[in-house]
Amino acid sequence: MKKIADSRRLLGAAHNTTLKELNTLYKGLMKTHHPDRFQEEAQRLEAEQTSQRVIEAYKFLESIHPETHEKEAEEYTKTTETTAISNWNYKHMTLHVNFGDGSVYEYFGVGPNVYKKFVNTDGNARFARRHIFHAFPYRKISGPKPA
Repeated sequence: MKKIADSRRLLGAAHNTTLKELNTLYKGLMKTHHPDRFQEEAQRLEAEQTSQRVIEAYKFLESIHPETHEKEAEEYTKTTETTAISNWNYKHMTLHVNFGDGSVYEYFGVGPNVYKKFVNTDGNARFARRHIFHAFPYRKISGPKPA
């Protein structure tokens, strides 16, 4: 959740910012911090670092935005409802879930208690469908691999 808050703070985005507004904020910051606007090497390097952080924050917020989720809802539902979980990784309240079709999703703010229940249950996929997949902010890391 810290990553979400930090990204919003960097871009100046609110919780309910639309994708279009997010894009406008991103473009404005990129114009301000574009490395080509600076003559001195030190300023150019600082602008390059800032622009990289802005790009990463924008791509991250875009990937977890509800409008993005709406566009990808069919694929997400198919993956989470019909594909087995092949692997997972948990670190800093972030759960990475790899599915059998090659899709990888990242879930944010998954508390240690929820993760322990997920790991200790016999039906990991069933538990995840009920308590994780639609309860936490998520983003797609990679899509299904072609057949």
